[in-house]
This record gives sequence, structure tokens and C-alpha cells, in this order.
Amino acid sequence: MGLLSLAIWTPIVFGLMLLALGRDEQASMVRWVALIGALLSFLLTLPLYQGFELGTADMQFVEDVAWIPRFNVNYHLGLDGISLWFVLLTAFINLVVVIAGWEVITRRVNQYMGAFLILSGLMIGVFCALDGMLFYVFFEATLIPMYLIIGIWGGPNKIYAAFKFFLYTLLGSLLMLVALIYLYTQSGGSFDLAVWHQIPLTGSVQSLLFFAFFAAFSVKVPMWPVHTWLPDVHVEAPTGGSAVLAAIMLKLGAYGFLRFAMPIAPDAAREWAWLMIALSLVAVVYVGLVAMVQQDMKKLVAYSSVAHMGFVTLGFFMFNSLGVSGAIVQMIAHGFVSAAMFLSIGVLYDRVHSREISSYGGVINTMPRFTAFALLFAMANCGLPGTAGFVGEWMVILGAVKANFWLGALAASALIFGAAYTLWMFKRVYLGPVANGQVAALLDIDKREFLVLALLAVATLYMGIYPKPFTDVMDSSVTELLRHVAQSKLP
Repeated sequence: MGLLSLAIWTPIVFGLMLLALGRDEQASMVRWVALIGALLSFLLTLPLYQGFELGTADMQFVEDVAWIPRFNVNYHLGLDGISLWFVLLTAFINLVVVIAGWEVITRRVNQYMGAFLILSGLMIGVFCALDGMLFYVFFEATLIPMYLIIGIWGGPNKIYAAFKFFLYTLLGSLLMLVALIYLYTQSGGSFDLAVWHQIPLTGSVQSLLFFAFFAAFSVKVPMWPVHTWLPDVHVEAPTGGSAVLAAIMLKLGAYGFLRFAMPIAPDAAREWAWLMIALSLVAVVYVGLVAMVQQDMKKLVAYSSVAHMGFVTLGFFMFNSLGVSGAIVQMIAHGFVSAAMFLSIGVLYDRVHSREISSYGGVINTMPRFTAFALLFAMANCGLPGTAGFVGEWMVILGAVKANFWLGALAASALIFGAAYTLWMFKRVYLGPVANGQVAALLDIDKREFLVLALLAVATLYMGIYPKPFTDVMDSSVTELLRHVAQSKLP
């Protein structure tokens, strides 16, 4: 079994083992098995980075086995500079979330931990799949564990939120399935992505395919105006569910643009770039303004995620290396920072059982260690230089300026909104005198919470101070993608 298969199936097998372990009488053993599974899964991804060959855009660690020979569907996996860091990020965030839920989850512990491990393996599968049908299976299968996580361990309106999440993302994907079947017929019966990237297509067909993929991926990102499911889901999801949803699941949609929409329909991608840029700028500016009036901390960070992902789609459709590389860096950085923001809110919620900003005030007086972490993550969310949040946004803005000065200026001005809503929340929650008796009674973070936040703090600072390992890996793959997208596929 190859390294990629091990990375995919190890967490899935551990997850299935946990489901078989039974109910809450064995909760202690379940937690340790989950931790071993998550840690082993993360360690198995490290050789992928160590053995990755720089300077080539070719797929590496390739595995290709016939899966459904009658329809030429293959279990075809591979990794390039675009997907490598997402595999590492997925395994890392999964490990953090398992530790974060250690003592917090007391009901159906085996199912909770099992769902996250299975979800982790499926998401790694999305980033490694080089067969269109295999990608679709992994992409859709990720809905099931997250649906259960929201629906079982969520808040008072969890059923509504779970259904909304499932229906939005499933309905968006139906058009993508039609596009995959069309490409299968046009390619002479192949689901190989490399073959699809070479098929000559008329302008009208490219536009139809582009919008079919857009329907699936824009909902997942989510782009404005199909973002309305995200705040409701984040508010109801348990803390670990929100962390994984923001850190990884939103990236599945953005990754789909790079693997499908842009290389398969490059002429349509260039033709409709103005629309993608407009929607991205609306997300960055308008949704940033919406975030500023939120009273619920989770809702504020959810809208913040939509605004940050607006920078990602903006970078993609600049069609220059600074923009695309910056967008990928921004996705990884947002993975660290958004997970940290939601887990920080979870620390407060576990103690006070309220997400309302008005329920807090002066937390620094009773939880100084925790406030230090919260300040770092707030600064990263603002895009402060020296943190992960700065690098990608700055690269995207430079890429936008390179394409059109006024686009870059508008995108840069939107950073002000990010700073405004983040610092407003931080000031109201953490600074000033102690607001009430509940805040006065708060205890600072314990060793487990310290470990969770410290892991994310180290990742946030390392990426902000030394982003070279992240950009070096993706340079060749981004250059090859842009070279491919620049070529017309009109017959």
C-alpha cells in the first residue's frame, strides 16, 4: 500500500474501529484510540513532505489501480505542490480537534471521535484523487460525517443546520456530476483528470462546464451570494465541527476550482473572470461589513471566513503566479487561524455557555494566559505582518495590483474591515474591567487547552515568519497550472 493510501485509510480504519468499540462506558479507551489514530495519521503524512521533489509539476507518489473496469473508473491518486500542504493541514487539524474534544465531549464519544477520523481520511482523499469519479465519491462522502457531527452534537437548532448544510452542498454538486459524465463521454470513456485537461471544447460548452463546476464549488467555498448556510451551521455545530468546517471543508471547494473549473475550461475561466472577481470583492467588502454588526462570536468568525475566502477566489482569477500562490497560501493560513479562532470561542463557551459578545468583558483579568493566545489569533485574523494571516493576503493584493491597480486598491482597503470587526470583538470580550460574576469566576486554560492553542500558535507564527517552505513546494505546480490555463482549448 502506497503512502497516499495509508494517509487516507489509516484514519478511516481507526474511525470504524471506534464505532465498533461501543457506548460511553469505554470512553477513556475510545479517547486514547482516537488520539493514536489521529497522531499516526499525521505522522504518515510527514514522509510525503520529506520525500517531495521540488522543481517539478509532475504528480508524485502516484497510485493507479483499476476500481470499476467496466466504466474505466480507477483508484488513481497523486500529489503535487498544490495539494501537498492541504493533506498535511487536514491531518494536523484532525489531531488538534481530537485533543480539543478530549474532556468536552461526554456523550457518544466513540461516534464523535470516529466521525472526525473518517472525515479526515475522506478529505485527504479529495486532495489526492486524480480520477474524476473518485474525486466525486470522496467529495460527496465528506458530507455524511459532518452532517452527523452537526446533527448529533450541535446546538438547539442542530437539525435545521444539519439539513441546510447537507441540502445546499448536495444540490450544488448535482450539476458537477452532469459535467463529469459529459467529460467522460467526450474523452472516449475516461475519468482521468490529465486526459480531461487536454480535451478541446467549444466556448459555449466550456461556459456550461465552468458554471456546472462553479455551482458545486462556490457553495463549498462559500462565495457570495451562496454563503448563507455557513453562519447558521457554524453557530449550531460543536466547536470541533466548526474548526474542521472552516479549516478544511471550505478549502475543498476552492481546491476544486484549481483542479477542475480552471484547467478543464480555461477559455471560459478567462471569459468569466470578471464575474468571479466581482463576487469575490463583494464577499471581501460586503460580508466584512456584515461581520461588524454580529453579536454572536461564532457568527462573526463565520462571516470573517467568507470574507477571507473571498481573497482566495480573487487571487485565483488574477491569473498570475502571485495571485494564485497567494490564494493557496491564504487557504493554508486560514486553516490554522480559523481553527484557532473557533477553538478559542469554544474555550469560553465551555465555561460560560454563551457565545454572545455582551456576556463577556475583562476576560484578561481572570484568564491572562488564554488572552495572550486569543490576541495572537486575533492579530493573525487581521493580517498582521509576522503571522500566517498576512502572507497570503499580501500576495493576493500584489497579484491584484499587477493585474489592475484599482482592483488591488479595493482589495487592500477591505483589510480595514477585517481589522475592525476582529479588534472590536477582542476589545469587548477580553479588555476592560470584569463584566460580571461569570467572568470573575473563570479559570484559566488547563494543560490540554494550552497544548491545543500552542500547536496552532506555533503553526501561525512559523508560517508568518518563514513562509518559504510553503511557497517553494507550490511554485512549479502553480506555474504549470497558469501555463495550461493561458492556452486556448477551442477546437
